[in-house]
Amino acid sequence: MQDEEETPQGSENPGLLKPEELLINCIDISVCESEKRNNGALNIREHYTVYLIETKLLNPSFEHMLCAHSTIWRRYTEFEQLRSYLEISYPYIVLPPLPEKQVMFGWQKISNDTFDPNFIDRRRAGLENFLLRVASHPLLSWDKHFLEFLQNEEGWRESYKANGYMQLVESKLRSLSVSIRLKRNNAHFEAIKGANVELHAALSSLLKARCRVAEKEYAVHKLHANYGRVFSEWSANEKEMGDALQKTGHYLDSLASSIDSALEDEELLADQLKEYLFYAQSVQNVCKNREVLQLKLEDSEENIANKNNERSKVQQGKLGIMSRLFGSVDTDEVRELKVSELDQQIQDGTVAADNHRDTLNEFTIKSFADYERFQKQRVADLRETLSNYAFLQLKTAKKGLQSWIQIRECLQNIS
Repeated sequence: MQDEEETPQGSENPGLLKPEELLINCIDISVCESEKRNNGALNIREHYTVYLIETKLLNPSFEHMLCAHSTIWRRYTEFEQLRSYLEISYPYIVLPPLPEKQVMFGWQKISNDTFDPNFIDRRRAGLENFLLRVASHPLLSWDKHFLEFLQNEEGWRESYKANGYMQLVESKLRSLSVSIRLKRNNAHFEAIKGANVELHAALSSLLKARCRVAEKEYAVHKLHANYGRVFSEWSANEKEMGDALQKTGHYLDSLASSIDSALEDEELLADQLKEYLFYAQSVQNVCKNREVLQLKLEDSEENIANKNNERSKVQQGKLGIMSRLFGSVDTDEVRELKVSELDQQIQDGTVAADNHRDTLNEFTIKSFADYERFQKQRVADLRETLSNYAFLQLKTAKKGLQSWIQIRECLQNIS
């Protein structure tokens, strides 16, 4: 397993990594199997699913850092823990999302049972895609805990617990749930937030519309199975027309069954759209992380302003309401002591504000760089997904047209 200093040169700067240095080009990663297990407790029928992660080394020059071959079983909750760790460690990165935990945008053919074999297989593919996304990222891919997750089954669990990431995640979630009102909003980040809100709404509408269309398309095609049965039964009672009627029934059955594979292919494309539906939340989290940092800066600046105002009042000899009521007056020595204390607080506050400002500026630069990377990925992926969806519809329509041509020829042969 690698140490931090063994990370390929340039990994601190995503733009410096060469393609051959990306983890995705050094090892082959696949989630190749799933298995249903029970917790083994008496009188409890609690089941869960585990997924087999297999890695194979492709680049021998990294054999001192990576296992030549490994297989590890992981639960979905462990994938969640990995992503939570990455979210804490890299708050400025648009993190790849995990596949859906519960069925979203389902319809009659899609089971809501999370142990349904089709759902499990789609989740398996989604988890593999998540790992490949992380392994393709110029910074995330060489994170030592990510490498441990891939190749060290027990060691990663212990490392996750020992480093206190569970507590950090809980603290982070609390901070992100707080409503933040900033005095100064960054126009670029506001534009990013707005664009991703629109993208989330557009993808949600598209997926909902797709479900409605799939529902109706499935029902219409399955209706033809009834016609096919009628023609097949009719053919048994006809001598001269028997062959033509039987062929017609066969083509109608074929037409009815063809929708299953077509809609299964559609589900895979729908999962790709869901990925970017969830990516929108990742972008929002990055924006929220920046808002937390900016709020800290604004609070520190406000604290300095208040201390300066208090110092000015002390120097001018203005007394608080209690002093005016009870007639107590500070001596020159007391005022000098208060001014000295306030000067120290102002100095400490200035240092804290400078640190917050530097942290905010560094976060802004890194997050912009990663968002530009993500934008290119998003445009390319969505263009490919939507193009594949259009080609799939064209393929399905051509196949249906061919079936109807064959049905027409059969009916024309009836004499």
